Amino acid sequence: MRKSKPHKKNLNSDAAILKTLETLLANEQTQASTSNSKPLTLSDLSLSSTCREVADLPLSSVRSNIETLILSLARSILSGRGFSFSVPSRSAANQLYVPQLDRIVLKDKASLRPYAAVSTVRKTTITTRILQLIHQLSLKNIHVTKRDLFYTDVKLFQDQTQSDAVLDDVSCILGCTRSSLNVVAAEKGVVVGRLIFSDNGDMIDCTKMGMGGKAIPPNIDRVGDMQSDALFILLVEKDAAYMRLAEDRFYNRFPCIIVTAKGQPDVATRLFLRKMKMELKLPVLALVDSDPYGLKILSVYGCGSKNMSYDSANLTTPDIKWLGVRPSDLDKYKIPEQCRLPMTEQDIKTGKDLLEEDFVKKNPGWVEELTLMVKTKQKAEIQALSSFGFQYLSEVYLPLKLQQKDWL
Repeated sequence: MRKSKPHKKNLNSDAAILKTLETLLANEQTQASTSNSKPLTLSDLSLSSTCREVADLPLSSVRSNIETLILSLARSILSGRGFSFSVPSRSAANQLYVPQLDRIVLKDKASLRPYAAVSTVRKTTITTRILQLIHQLSLKNIHVTKRDLFYTDVKLFQDQTQSDAVLDDVSCILGCTRSSLNVVAAEKGVVVGRLIFSDNGDMIDCTKMGMGGKAIPPNIDRVGDMQSDALFILLVEKDAAYMRLAEDRFYNRFPCIIVTAKGQPDVATRLFLRKMKMELKLPVLALVDSDPYGLKILSVYGCGSKNMSYDSANLTTPDIKWLGVRPSDLDKYKIPEQCRLPMTEQDIKTGKDLLEEDFVKKNPGWVEELTLMVKTKQKAEIQALSSFGFQYLSEVYLPLKLQQKDWL
């Protein structure tokens, strides 16, 4: 016996849904043209706390900043005071959510990292070594991955998480974005659909990249000349949902660009998403799991991560709409009980912690959905929709969501 597909009979024609999407796009572009030509920045605001932000710097400035810093350390050593780094604190207590900018920024608290102290000698040595390696990169004008950097001195770094953390510290110390250091993460995110762009001079058509799509370049400076006839960008949390939509050529039925970082957002995907939104002026709709981590991932794209709050101006994409899968969808779309999962104690704690966050509180729709999730203690993955057929996501769920303008 064939399973019924809930709500399929409620679907309008594709032409009617496309009209809804055209209205969404027109509203987005009107909003972009009527808002100030110069976006609001930290310096425009009179905040009670002093905050710090990094900038995209040319290699010559990065090199000059490193040389100035090392000269000041040399003077300190020669005067008999030893040396230490003043490192901006990236702890949770030094973060601030700014509602006017709708993102998390870093306050200006810093701590000293002296060489002549048992507790910090190793980290100070790692910091000095990373500065030396970045200086070499700036002289040669080449890019390396974070993994390459780690392997230059495995015995000192011991673990890549240690060299990665100090790399973020070095960005803060030098006042530049991490991409300015010419150190990139390995390719992770992918994009498919109605987008043409140049990658290091080569024109890439993302409708002709097969089911796997085009890997998002780790160095955003390589990307230019973006062109698109899409009506929206669909940001997908999971690789499995992305593959389903890519194979079904969802972007041809409803002209869109589909992008995923395959889980936790990486820097390259966050930079690429922001560039698409800003240059193409397209609305961004997000499809994530119905669990606290899905909402956390969505907030990293929109408001920034606490780990990299020093660079939130370059890494965040404003006004991302939460399309699904939302806690209220579980009953609305009659997701079977066997496809719902009980939330663990940790899930419930994460959900309650999110309800305390300012970036969640400012959106009543998010608060309502998250409260429902914590109350029912149920979560579900995007794949739960496959219980009605593998193509239910692309054939019924998403088209109906778009038709009903069912986003937050």
